[in-house]
Amino acid sequence: MSDDTIRLVTVGRILRRRRRLLAVLVVVGALVGYGVSVLFPPRYTASASVLLPGQWEQRELLTQVEIATSSSVVDKAGDALRWSDVSDKELRDRVSAKITDGNIIKISGKADTPERAQRLSDEVAQQFVAYAARIATGTTDPDGATGPEALRQQVARTNQRITDLANAADPGQTVESVQARTELEKLRTALQDAMQKLDEADPATNKAGLVVMGPAPRPTGEAPPTRWQLVGGGALLFFVLAVVGHLAAARVNRRPRSEPEIAAALGAALLGTVDVPAQRRAHRPKARGVRARLRRLLGVDTRWDLPAPRSSGDEAGRRIRYRRVCARLRERLPAARRVLVVVPDDDEVARRAAGRLAAEAEGDPLLRVVEVSVSRPLVPDRDAESGALVVLSAGARTAEELAGVAGACADGGHEVVGVVVAGAVRARTSGPADRALEPASAAAAVHDHATGGSA
Repeated sequence: MSDDTIRLVTVGRILRRRRRLLAVLVVVGALVGYGVSVLFPPRYTASASVLLPGQWEQRELLTQVEIATSSSVVDKAGDALRWSDVSDKELRDRVSAKITDGNIIKISGKADTPERAQRLSDEVAQQFVAYAARIATGTTDPDGATGPEALRQQVARTNQRITDLANAADPGQTVESVQARTELEKLRTALQDAMQKLDEADPATNKAGLVVMGPAPRPTGEAPPTRWQLVGGGALLFFVLAVVGHLAAARVNRRPRSEPEIAAALGAALLGTVDVPAQRRAHRPKARGVRARLRRLLGVDTRWDLPAPRSSGDEAGRRIRYRRVCARLRERLPAARRVLVVVPDDDEVARRAAGRLAAEAEGDPLLRVVEVSVSRPLVPDRDAESGALVVLSAGARTAEELAGVAGACADGGHEVVGVVVAGAVRARTSGPADRALEPASAAAAVHDHATGGSA
C-alpha cells in the first residue's frame, strides 16, 4: 500500500471496513457545523440598484464603487439609521458594492434581520447618490457651496439685481431709460448663455443625475453560509479528512508485507506459506476493557488495508501446504522431538494455522503452541524444545514488533528456526474433511499463554 497508487478500490475498502467510524465522524462534523452556526447568527442580505446615466468608463465606475463603500457614505447612513448595537467599523464591513451590466451599481447590506438589511441598503444608496451629486457640483460640504454651484448662485443673485435695476429705471419712454433696460436685458441674456455653455462644457453635469432604482427588495432567506450549509459542510469536511487520514496513514505504513521481508525482520528462514479458510471474525481480537470495546464498536479493532481473502483451492491443496512446511521443519531439525510455536495472541488466523500445523505434524516433532503479546513479548524458558517456529499473518506487524518477538525468543533460550506466514482465503465449501480436522487440531496442539514483562 505504501508504494502503490491510491485507487478507487482503496477508497471503497475504507468505506466498507470503516463505515461505523465514518458515520460517527460525519455526525460529529454535523454537530460542529451546527455549533458554528449558533456562534455566528444568521445574516440577511438586501441589495439596492443605482443607475449611472450617461457614458462611463470602467475606471470611473470602479471609482463610484469605492465611493459607495467609503466611510463618508456609510458613516452618514449609520448616523441616519442610529443603530446603537452596531459600530461604524462593523457597519462598513456589512456594506459592499459591485458593478452590474448597464452602468448599474448594486449596493448590498447585511444585517441580522430582513428589515434591517433592507433599510441599510436603501439608506446607503440614498447617501451615495447625495454624496456623488455633491462631488459632481464641486463640493463635499452639504452646508456650503463652492465652485460651479457658487457661480450659479452668484448668477441667480445677479439676475435678481438686474431685475431690480430694470424695475427701478425710469418707467417713462425716454431714450435713456429704454437704453438702460435694453442693456440690462442684454446682460441677463449673456449671463444665461454663459451658464448654459458652462453646463454643456462640464462633463460632471451629465453624470451627476444618479438615480436609485426603487427600494431594495426584502430578503426572504439567509445569506450563505446558512445553518444547513454549515451543518452539511462540517459533515463533509470530517468525512473527507477521515478518508484522507486513512490514505495518508496507509502511504506511510512500513509494515513488512512480503514473506522475505517478514523472514528478514525475524532473522530466520521462511519455511513456507499456509492458507486458512477465512471466518467472519478471523482478524478481530478479543475485546478487553472499555477502550477495546469502544474500538470494536467503531470497527477500528481490525486493519482496513489488509487485502480481501483470495480464492483458495480445495482442502487437499491446503493440506499439501501444511505437510510441506512440516517436512521442511524436519529437514532443519532432524533430531528434534519438541518445537515451540510462537503465535501473536491477537492473530486469529495465525492461531488457527498453528493448530492445523500441529495436527499435520502428528507429533513428529511435537509442536507446543505459545501465544505471546506483541507489545510486550515474553517467551517461556527453554525446556526440551529444539527451537522456536514463528507463525503469523502477513502485513499485520511492524519490523520493530517482529524484532521484539525474535529478541524474546533469544532471551528464552530458543533459536528461531523458521517462519510460517498464514493467509486467510475464501474456501469453496466446508466439507467433511474440514469439520473433522478442527477437533483433531485442537487435540494435537499444546496451547500455552505466555504473560509477563517485556523481553
